[in-house]
Amino acid sequence: MERTTLGDESTPEMSRFLNVLRSWLVMVSVIAMGNTVQCFRGHSFLSEKLYTGRPDLVNSLQARTFGMWTLLSSVTRCACATDIHNKTLYHITLWTFVLALGHFLSEAFIYKTAPLTIGVMAPLLIASFSILGMLIGLQYTEVAHEDAAARQKKRS
Repeated sequence: MERTTLGDESTPEMSRFLNVLRSWLVMVSVIAMGNTVQCFRGHSFLSEKLYTGRPDLVNSLQARTFGMWTLLSSVTRCACATDIHNKTLYHITLWTFVLALGHFLSEAFIYKTAPLTIGVMAPLLIASFSILGMLIGLQYTEVAHEDAAARQKKRS
């Protein structure tokens, strides 16, 4: 098996996993861009798909705010996909999924504004799988950083 030249991946398995994670992050980012557009077109997307428990609480301002939050998450995730070895960016991206999971769980179970419909289950599942994948990937990126540090030390 030929080793990739992307980043500092030490094994083909590491490289393969990080490439799948990159692809996943780009896909999730593109989906989020679509959600952002829907939020800016009007608040009906949120009241009909997400916050169906209390659609009367959804207004245009809230939709635009949600759209900006989604856009920021999308840009962050896409940036991480292109620079997956940037530890700070990686951690921030991981936190975007933790925050999304916390938001949707609290809206579903605490505030009761978002019952567990497909519109809420999808972001819950995406955030959960993303957190799991990023935690696994975190181990691979740390190994890559240690290998790079060891090679640098040998050169000195």
